[in-house]
Amino acid sequence: MIELKDIVIKYGDFTAVHDLNIQIHEGEFFTFLGPSGCGKTTTLRAIAGFEKPASGTITAFGRELSGLLPEERDLGFVFQNYALFPSMNVYENIAFGLRAHKVPKKEIPDRVQSIAEKTGITEHLKKKINELSGGQQQRIAIARALVVEPKILLLDEPLSNLDAKLRVSTREEIRRLQRSLGITTIYVTHDQEEAMAISDRIAVFNVGHLEQIGTPKEIYNHPANSAVARFIGDINCFTGSADKMLRSRIDCDANARFYVRPHKISITRTPDTGAKTVSIPAAIDCFEFLGAYTKIIARTEDNAFITSLMFGSETDFEVDESVYVSLDVGDVLALKEV
Repeated sequence: MIELKDIVIKYGDFTAVHDLNIQIHEGEFFTFLGPSGCGKTTTLRAIAGFEKPASGTITAFGRELSGLLPEERDLGFVFQNYALFPSMNVYENIAFGLRAHKVPKKEIPDRVQSIAEKTGITEHLKKKINELSGGQQQRIAIARALVVEPKILLLDEPLSNLDAKLRVSTREEIRRLQRSLGITTIYVTHDQEEAMAISDRIAVFNVGHLEQIGTPKEIYNHPANSAVARFIGDINCFTGSADKMLRSRIDCDANARFYVRPHKISITRTPDTGAKTVSIPAAIDCFEFLGAYTKIIARTEDNAFITSLMFGSETDFEVDESVYVSLDVGDVLALKEV
């Protein structure tokens, strides 16, 4: 298990990470998620030994890491830019870590060949780095980190340099490899979809604070506050007349705001009169056809916007048509503003 206890990281008078407490289980794929500048990469670098916390402790598998150099922490680190050596071929890049760890020379070829097979790069071992695509370079960086057989694998935004389609296929490869090896993995990303797709659990960061830890389903369906709700997936925040209608039906703290996911909202020409339903008068503002579904944006009488999703390629509504935005009060999230 990896434990971060009361971690504070500062740069001069600026506090980058505030009182962080996280426990990561052995063999878990754990993701630090949040916008740029929220402290997620800083925290990862502290685990690796590249940043020194102002206070708090970091332990891994019963060993306190604070007094150890990065190379003494028994972990592999995959950098955002891969940090491969362009003057070396793929084999030499992977073997570099083994030589640095003083692995006997006779063991190196077998170790390199083994990890090359696991990461699917055997055919590239004799190639130079500049002969490889971004996705291939990313796999080389992972192979180099794993060949030393670390207990922990750290990945800092490893897919950010890839195009959208390649990111999806590569993240699936990373997840399969992690499961097959059973290695404890900490992954940093700002991409919510990426985090949801591959993580066992997610820690959501916001301006240096940890907002919530949970499984992807827990984070999505039960966000702890408005910061998490707004960052994880599309969501509607109700204001004006819509907010007043909901407050007349839902008992909650006066400072809370109401949120509903777009797929929980329906657009109808007549109001839904169900006992647990609220129907808000609106007009169609615009459509966004997105293949499997159409995003419909409706405009309330006081010019607030509400988004709904209609699955299927066709919609018979017209722009400016009068409609009702209908939702079940049981799908409404009343959340603290952060």
